[in-house]
Amino acid sequence: MRLLVAVDGSEQSDNALAHAERLAEATDGSLTPVHAVDPGVHEVADVDPIAGDRLVVEDEGEAEDRARRILEEAAASVESVPVTVELLHGDPREVVPDFAASEGYDGIVVGHRGLSERGERVLGSVAKSLVEHSPVPVTVVS
Repeated sequence: MRLLVAVDGSEQSDNALAHAERLAEATDGSLTPVHAVDPGVHEVADVDPIAGDRLVVEDEGEAEDRARRILEEAAASVESVPVTVELLHGDPREVVPDFAASEGYDGIVVGHRGLSERGERVLGSVAKSLVEHSPVPVTVVS
């Protein structure tokens, strides 16, 4: 089984990755952690992305560097199955399911919440959108 795991460095993302590893190990499968850098919206580490009425953004190069660190940490945490990583560009609610379908993945695993609740209210839940729009099965892990 080939599983795509959406990662963002959050605790829920780590839980999703661990669950996906157990599934892949049980099915003699592999994992691909992915992180999407959206040129329009970037979360700043250790800062609530919503500050008053404005969205805190970061330079795209900084966002890509942070994404690479997240992907490297995700790959390093997987011990029992083959792992590759992919850095995607665009809204994760669109590019993750599109990539999963175009590359023939068997499913997507995602954490229930990655952003703060406040940020999620403004930006929307990636997990919810994946469940609603993905052409491949989605497993949501809390």
